[in-house]
Amino acid sequence: MAKVWIVDDDEEMVHAIELMLQLLDCETDYFLDARPAAQALLGGKRPDLILLDINMPDVSGLDLLEFLRRRREWKNLPVVMLSSEAADVTVDEAMALGADAYIMKPVTLEELDRAMKSARNRHQNVRFFDDREE
Repeated sequence: MAKVWIVDDDEEMVHAIELMLQLLDCETDYFLDARPAAQALLGGKRPDLILLDINMPDVSGLDLLEFLRRRREWKNLPVVMLSSEAADVTVDEAMALGADAYIMKPVTLEELDRAMKSARNRHQNVRFFDDREE
């Protein structure tokens, strides 16, 4: 079972995504701010994938993404941006910083599943989803 972190300041959205992830047989954890997610990573916790919102108070999702990609130990951690931000410049920036996929809110189960599989495919060398030993 894959461990997926949701990093989003919208608690209603977090719970909706959690329900979808349960249908996709994923274990979830969530953070309503990017700082606690970064602290959890620094403390040794690691998910199989992060769903990351862009617009959050204090530390943006783009800032967290940049932090992840600059560290060797998280460089290959799959990250799917999940945002209501539709501007091409923002999408381009997220992808340039190393996002593996970008999906718009509100998201459907099919879009979420497709984006997560796309992120997995970009990181074939990372143990993920079905590759985990039981």
